[in-house]
Amino acid sequence: MTQGVSLGVAVEETRRLIIIGSGVSGLTAAVYAARGNLKPLVIEGHEPGGQLTLTSVIENFPGFPEGINGFELIQNMKTQAERFGAEYYMARVEEMDLTNRPFSIRLDDGNTLYAHAIIIASGARARLLGIPNEKEMIGHGVSTCAVCDGAMFRGRKVVVVGGGDSALEDALFLTKFASEVHLVHRRDQLRASKIMQERAMSKPEIHFHWYREVVALEGTPQEGLTAVTLRDTSSGRTERFACDGLFLAIGHIPNTDMLHGALPTNPEGYLQTVGGTRTIIPGVFAAGDVADPIYQQAITAAGTGCQAALEAEEYLTEHGLA
Repeated sequence: MTQGVSLGVAVEETRRLIIIGSGVSGLTAAVYAARGNLKPLVIEGHEPGGQLTLTSVIENFPGFPEGINGFELIQNMKTQAERFGAEYYMARVEEMDLTNRPFSIRLDDGNTLYAHAIIIASGARARLLGIPNEKEMIGHGVSTCAVCDGAMFRGRKVVVVGGGDSALEDALFLTKFASEVHLVHRRDQLRASKIMQERAMSKPEIHFHWYREVVALEGTPQEGLTAVTLRDTSSGRTERFACDGLFLAIGHIPNTDMLHGALPTNPEGYLQTVGGTRTIIPGVFAAGDVADPIYQQAITAAGTGCQAALEAEEYLTEHGLA
């Protein structure tokens, strides 16, 4: 497996297609684009694979009845795309100029790349609590995706943090597996829709903890999560709360900083498309979680990655560039 900059990458040449992001959407796009002989270049970032590499077992990706490790799935996809001619460049995009053609992409290593078409598959990062050991415990009792990891907590006691529809959807989903679901919210009123609140409050397995926030974790990546520390937001008092899992449902942040407003977004910051994966700028496409405020699943990201590659190939062919 090539690491960092592939030996064959020439930064001064104009590429037909550059894919920004090396998660499941970007790599699916790379597989399809490479098989279409577009010789795509994938800008991996400094954490190749994105959020999926932090998931210990993915049980809902079709074709793996026993589940598959997230890192392994990403590596398999990367190898597959590379087999067909995709190349990889380990750097982070600092800025993009989408006003001139070919498009230019300035990287944090000082290089500037040029492309006739771009697929933005930079994903979205889960909003975290910002407490010690939080990142280290992801995949070891701490999760940002109940649908991905919920089945691993069958018969266990879990905590969900959040007060919106996503948090209640996660809590309701987790009742299929967990023996107890404890929803922690810093206020005494939820932001979620009334119907979601009614559904959650009708479930005896869901317990609500008002005026509480998680401020510390107990456990190690080896032993897993054993407890969290809850702080009373009104009195400041803390208490230890034993649990097996912690699910964060406090939103996501789309990775669009490098665009500096060059493409329209919805109020939450997700890229908007004008048909399929096309953006308002011809030749620029958006795939995966960076343009998906609703589903944010590996399989939907893969689907839009495929779609973006096919639409990019169609665009390049129409302009005599494929």
